[in-house]
Amino acid sequence: MIHRVTLNIPKIKTIDLEIDDELAPETVSSFLKCLPLDVKIHSWGEELYTDETPVAIGEENAKPLVDLMDVAYWPSGKAICLFFGPTPIGKKDEIKPYSPVNVIGKIKNTDKKFLKNIPDGMMVTFRL
Repeated sequence: MIHRVTLNIPKIKTIDLEIDDELAPETVSSFLKCLPLDVKIHSWGEELYTDETPVAIGEENAKPLVDLMDVAYWPSGKAICLFFGPTPIGKKDEIKPYSPVNVIGKIKNTDKKFLKNIPDGMMVTFRL
């Protein structure tokens, strides 16, 4: 089942996310139960990741590489991650998380330019 979630970045933009419970059902269920979720966000290459969240799931169909615009849960850091381009440890044009992640959906907005300029440590809100 597809769930529509928004990520509100105050005074900048709202990002539409499509969360799919077929990819990692336990992870998606735990994430959705936490909503609305206010959390700080940070960047690492062309990835945004949150501070630790209340989601506490181990690896579930975890992947060492992800696709452009994937939304994932990082079990090691209990963080939600949004991948919009290459990461520092990936090879050329490769999107490699720091360690395997549970992919839970996609970023639906296609304009990713503003994602590079989000201030580190900004408080954002995920909501249904």
